[in-house]
Amino acid sequence: MPGPTPNHSDDLARERSRKGGDSMRPISAGERRKVAVPRADKGWHPIAKRIWEAMKVSGQEDYYQQTDWAYAYSLCDDLTYYKSAERRSPEMLKAIMTAMERLLLTEGDRRRARIELAEPEPETEPASVHAIDEYKRELGVAR
Repeated sequence: MPGPTPNHSDDLARERSRKGGDSMRPISAGERRKVAVPRADKGWHPIAKRIWEAMKVSGQEDYYQQTDWAYAYSLCDDLTYYKSAERRSPEMLKAIMTAMERLLLTEGDRRRARIELAEPEPETEPASVHAIDEYKRELGVAR
């Protein structure tokens, strides 16, 4: 989506659904498939390797399918070629960066696509564990 980076939903005065309705809801949905992430090419430039490794542990990785990983692999090859070229074309760099936007690598890219990564919820013990602990305390049994 072109244009300025939208505000984070926490910064909005009201919910997006009231502003634009469900216009961004998908028309149809496919089935998510298991994904096998390919290994990074050993000959890649260190920056391409770093981007690849970061993609594997980033939150948007939950959305990537096999075609996304193939696309990213190709981009890392292109980035390696660009970084190792004697003369670097600004047009090639622009094309690589534009292609990387499609993979939602930055927060601004994700916001423009209306995707936000939520903070992980703190892990809590289930109520049953607390009930058992209380029961043991009543019986005088140590945990």
